[in-house]
Amino acid sequence: MTTVDLPASLLKRKAVVYVRQSTPAQVQFNRESQRRQYELVEEARRRGFRDVEVIDDDLGRSASGTVARPGFDKLVAWLCAGNVGAILCLDASRLARNGRDWHHLLELCGLVEARVIDLDGVYNPCRPNDRLLLGMKGSISEFELNILRTRMHEAVRSKARRGELRIGVPIGYIWHREVGLGLDPDARVQEAVRQKFSRFRQLGSARQTHLALHREGMHFPRPSDGRKLTALDWTPIRYRNVISVLKNPFYAGAYAYGKSKSRTEVVDGRPHKTYGHLLPLNEYEVLLKDHHEGYIDWGIYERNQKQLAINAYGKRDGAKSGRGGRSLLIGLMTCGQCGHRLRVAYRGRYPYPVYQCVGRTALGLPRCMCFGGQRVDTAIARELVRVVQPIAIQAALVAERTHMETQREQQRILELELQQARYEASLAERRYAACDPDNRLIAAQLEKNWEASLRRIGEYEARLEDTKIHNSTTPTPDFTNLAEDFDAAWSASGVTMRTRQQLVRALISDITVNIDEADCEIVLTIHWKGGRHSTLCLRKPQSGEHECVTSDDALAIIESMASRWSDEHIAATLNRMGLPTAQGKTWSAKRVGSIRRVRGIHAYKSAEKDGEWLTLTEAAKACNVTPHRIRSLIAAGILRAQQVVPGAPYQINASDLRDPGVTTAMRRKGRPCQSPPESQILTFTDT
Repeated sequence: MTTVDLPASLLKRKAVVYVRQSTPAQVQFNRESQRRQYELVEEARRRGFRDVEVIDDDLGRSASGTVARPGFDKLVAWLCAGNVGAILCLDASRLARNGRDWHHLLELCGLVEARVIDLDGVYNPCRPNDRLLLGMKGSISEFELNILRTRMHEAVRSKARRGELRIGVPIGYIWHREVGLGLDPDARVQEAVRQKFSRFRQLGSARQTHLALHREGMHFPRPSDGRKLTALDWTPIRYRNVISVLKNPFYAGAYAYGKSKSRTEVVDGRPHKTYGHLLPLNEYEVLLKDHHEGYIDWGIYERNQKQLAINAYGKRDGAKSGRGGRSLLIGLMTCGQCGHRLRVAYRGRYPYPVYQCVGRTALGLPRCMCFGGQRVDTAIARELVRVVQPIAIQAALVAERTHMETQREQQRILELELQQARYEASLAERRYAACDPDNRLIAAQLEKNWEASLRRIGEYEARLEDTKIHNSTTPTPDFTNLAEDFDAAWSASGVTMRTRQQLVRALISDITVNIDEADCEIVLTIHWKGGRHSTLCLRKPQSGEHECVTSDDALAIIESMASRWSDEHIAATLNRMGLPTAQGKTWSAKRVGSIRRVRGIHAYKSAEKDGEWLTLTEAAKACNVTPHRIRSLIAAGILRAQQVVPGAPYQINASDLRDPGVTTAMRRKGRPCQSPPESQILTFTDT
C-alpha cells in the first residue's frame, strides 16, 4: 500500500467509483451501505481527480461470478482502453467475490498502472507488496463469502429439519403468529381447495376437473400482495391452479423443503446458474409427514400422484388412462410373450380397433401378436357385467349419494361466494360513508366500488336461485333401475366410452394376452383388483375375417325361409324379431337379397310352390273367407300351420284346408270356432 501522492499522468485520467450491492433486498433496505459507496466520489476528488465516473449498473447483482455484471464489464473495457487512473470501492468484496474476476482485474490494473483505492489507502498493483496485499484481500473476501453462505444454509436446513422454517405456504394455509402453521380461516378458500380434491376423486383427471369447475363458474384465490397472502383476488379457475394443488404434498399434511435444485452451466466462458429444477419426491431435502393438518391424507395423495402419472401415458410402456376413444382396453393388455403393452391401431373405412404388440419390432423381429379388438372388448364387457351385477345395487346407492353430494357442494360454493360478496359490499358502503363528500375524486371511485359490489351480489343471488330451482325441478336419476338392469345401463347411448373405460380400470388392474396357435384361440388372463384372476378364451378371427358380419340367427332364418317366402316377408320377419344387420340397420328386401347372393342361398320362386303350401292370405282367398278367420282357426288349434321361427309368416298345407273339421268350422257362424267338449250340454241347439 502506498501513501505517496498520485502521479499527474494518472490524475489526467478518470477515476471510477464502483457501486454494488448483492441483492435487491439490500438495495431497497440497506441504504447506508449504498450511501457510503457514493461518498467515494468526494474521496476521488480529494485525491486530485477531476473526472469521476460512477458505475452503479450492478446494484442488486451478486459478485460470485455466476451472474452477469454489465457494470463490471464496462469497468474492464475502460481499463483496457487505458482511460482509468484509479478504481475506488469500499472493499474488495464490492469488486469481486471470486478469485478469477479479482485477479483478472488486478492484472489489467498492473498493465495500465491504474490504482486501487479503498478506505484503507491507495494500492499500486505494479508493486509486489501491494499486489500481495490485494491478493490476500481478494482471497479473504472469497473465503468470507463461502463461510457466510455455508453458515446460513446450514442454519436454514437445521431449522427446516425440525419443520420450524417459515417457508412460503400454498393457498389454503397461513402462518399464524401464535400457533404457527394452520389452515386459512377463510371458509371460502378451504372449500375451494377441497372441491378440487373431491372432483379429481370423481373424474380421475386434472384436465377434466378443471373443465368441470370452469363450467360451474368457480373462482380460485390469487394473492395480490406477493407471498404475504394477506390480500386475495378471486379470478376464474385455471388449469395450473388445479394441477399445482393436486401435486403439492403440503395439502397432505407434509412439510416439504428442498423440492428443487439449481444448475450451473458455462455460457460464454462464465458460469450461469438457473433455479427451480424440480426434484422427485424421494429426493427432497426435508419431507416431514403428519406435520400439520392436511386437506387429504397421505394415502390419497399417493393415489393421486399415481393417477396423474398414469394419465401422462406418453412414456414408454406407460398405461393409458381411461380418457375416451374407440377401444375399451387400451393400456390394460400386456403381451404374454415379451411383456410389453399392447398398442391399438384403427383400420378400415369405418375405423375399428386392432390390438398389436410392437415390443420386438425395434430389434428386427416380427410382431408377437395382432388381432381385432371388437370381439375382445365385447367379451370383457360381458365378463365385467357378469361380475358387477351382484353388487350393482350397492354401487347404485353410492352413485346416488355422490350425485346428492355434488349438488350440495355446488350450492355451498355459491353460498360462500354470496357471503363474501355481501361482506365486500358492506365494506365498500362503510368506506363510502366515511369519505368526505366534498372530496369528489375519492368519493366517486368509492361509489363505483360500492355499485360494483352490489352488482356482484345480484349475480350471485341469481346463480344461487337458479341452482336451487334446477336441483328441485330436475328429477333425480333412478339409480335403482340401473342397478336392476346393469347390462342396459352399460349399453345405453348416454354412456360414453370414457365412463366404460374408467369402470373397467376400477375393477381390472391388468390383462395378460397369449395366442394359442394350435387351437386358434386368444387366451385372456384377467387380473382383477384385489388379487383374483380369471381366464377367458376367445376364437381368434382368421386373416381377412372382420367383426362386421351377419349374426348366425339371422342367417338361419334367411336360409330356412328363402325357399318358401319372398325377400319382403323375410325382411319383415327379421325386423319383428329385432335382429339387425351387421351394421346395426333394419332389414329390407334388397339387403336380404344381397345376403342370399353372398351366401349362395336360393331365392323364392312362385312357380316352385305348385300349390302345396299356402300363405295365410292365399289360404283365405282359396276358402273364400277373411284372413282373420284363418288366423282364428290357427289360434284355436283347428287348422294346422307352421312357422320357421316365432314371428315368421304362417305356412299352411293345402290338404289341411280340405279337412272336414276345418270346413265345418269355416261354415259355423255366430259362435266360437272351438269344438265343445263331449260332456258339455249345449244351451242352444243348432236348429
